[in-house]
Amino acid sequence: MTSAAILASLPPLRVDGRVDKLRAAMIERALDAFVVSGLSSVRWLTGFTGSNGAVVVTPDTFTLITDGRYATQAPAQLAEAGCSASVVLDRWLVTGAVAALGSARRVALEADVVTWSVLQRWESEVSDTVELVPTARVPAELRAIKDDAELARIAKAAGIVDGVLAEVEALLVPGISEREVGQALDDGIRASGASGPGYETIVGSGPNAALPHARPTDRVMESGDLVVIDVGGLVDGYRSDMTRTFVIGGPEAADETAIEIHSLVTRAQAAGVAAVRAGIEAREIDDACRSIICDAGHGDHFGHGTGHGVGLDIHELPSVHATDTAILQPGHVLTVEPGVYLPGIGGVRVEDLVVVTETGCRPLTSSPKLHFSPR
Repeated sequence: MTSAAILASLPPLRVDGRVDKLRAAMIERALDAFVVSGLSSVRWLTGFTGSNGAVVVTPDTFTLITDGRYATQAPAQLAEAGCSASVVLDRWLVTGAVAALGSARRVALEADVVTWSVLQRWESEVSDTVELVPTARVPAELRAIKDDAELARIAKAAGIVDGVLAEVEALLVPGISEREVGQALDDGIRASGASGPGYETIVGSGPNAALPHARPTDRVMESGDLVVIDVGGLVDGYRSDMTRTFVIGGPEAADETAIEIHSLVTRAQAAGVAAVRAGIEAREIDDACRSIICDAGHGDHFGHGTGHGVGLDIHELPSVHATDTAILQPGHVLTVEPGVYLPGIGGVRVEDLVVVTETGCRPLTSSPKLHFSPR
């Protein structure tokens, strides 16, 4: 399927009403204006996909500032997405944004996006009557709840990867390198009509499987190796995320350590997925996975959070770790990905991407997981 055919099969992606959600957040914080400069949030608000842009929102105005390279692209993309923002062309985003503030006095900047040098520019350009208010996570929290069109794109990306991984699995035999497997996955994802991988594909075999973010190397795989493959797709700006762990030579080639940690992680991951539902705190999913791994004596070998949100960025809200108190809501898309990593030996991670529902969750990834029969 071509990229064009995939896009034609998906529901239109509209941004109508999203600015109203941001205005409601502004009222809660007594803000006169909000300046959005993170490009993923700019895209979410307007549909604009350019590499340079900022949005200024006041109670009465909605302005996208970009530069002359996008004089044609920006208005066309906004119109297609149903965005009511006006477009202002200014080479210097801060200058254009300051002009768009009007009489605003309390102006929010994204504290987790704006650099020190950009903040200095803002401070030099606004008048003494303007208060710059640092805010964090506001657009990110709004973006975390996906609508049906967004979910369709994430699901399509996930489905493409499911199909490609099924084909590439046949290559997992002694003598193939991590790099060859990674390249086959990336090529297959593009050939299937996705824009590309959702992030840098992870392939770690043998001792490299103990590195949670292993980059593919020229290491040649051997019988009995654990192989962690973490791979996603990208469709119309939206990403998917999935991890499966294999044994080179099949289950019969696995040693007792591989069987132990693979079975443990698979069980913990299933418990985490079963815990997902609207109304719970994100940390409850982490606890569901981590308690099983800790009880088995491998708590020190699980050093990362259990998951994260996925959407226009590969790491979004909500975070799923031991201290995150965010309440899950229907439409949140998140990963459940516990792992156990034994330095110098190998590791296992199993990850699914799910969308939260009122009563549980709906998996978006469906590749089979390796299971071992008792010996």
